[in-house]
Amino acid sequence: MALLLNHVEHVYGKGTAFEKVALYDINLQINEGEFIGLIGHTGSGKSTLIQHLNGLLKPTDGGVYYNGEDINEKGFSKKKLRSKVGIVFQYPEQQLFETTVLEDVKFGPKNLGLDNLEIDLRSYEALKQVGIGEDLLDVSPFELSGGQKRRVAIAGVLAMKPEVLILDEPTSFLDIRHKLELLSILKKMVLEHHTAVLMSLHELDLAQKISDYVICVHGDLSLIHISE
Repeated sequence: MALLLNHVEHVYGKGTAFEKVALYDINLQINEGEFIGLIGHTGSGKSTLIQHLNGLLKPTDGGVYYNGEDINEKGFSKKKLRSKVGIVFQYPEQQLFETTVLEDVKFGPKNLGLDNLEIDLRSYEALKQVGIGEDLLDVSPFELSGGQKRRVAIAGVLAMKPEVLILDEPTSFLDIRHKLELLSILKKMVLEHHTAVLMSLHELDLAQKISDYVICVHGDLSLIHISE
């Protein structure tokens, strides 16, 4: 498995008075079982970069490749890609909408067209992975704490069994206990399931402690530099 950005550029409002270069000449490869930290100040292009990884945004120039295939070529299945490259957006708890925790986690696998047994198995396994117990399965997600909501939202993506998991600042506004719990869950996924993880966050020291390597997006042209 490999997810590759090759000389990717993204320009918002190209050719207008509001033209803004968000990404310029970005080269990045994500391999199976890697844990990559992504840091950068607000407005540096982190979220724009993330949205290219499963085709939510199309590059102005350059290419995005999954297992050697250009994801923006005609005929490439974005639905299949998004079952393999899962994104958990910032404040994922705002995306919870079902009546119970279990039904919320089942939503993604259902959209894959899986049979009911497989949907149940994946959903229970994902909830166990993130530390949500059976006592909360039939509870409304809106009754959970902030940390629990975030873990349920992540479980909804894990239940689709992605090969790549991308998280946009998942530790924002979590207290230190919930941050450490979440990071422990993610590291366990990498070790046990060889899932590749790319996680955007603000704290460089934290990123360096948990990641195989850290990418810094910075400057007006959002160049990527790699920190060992």
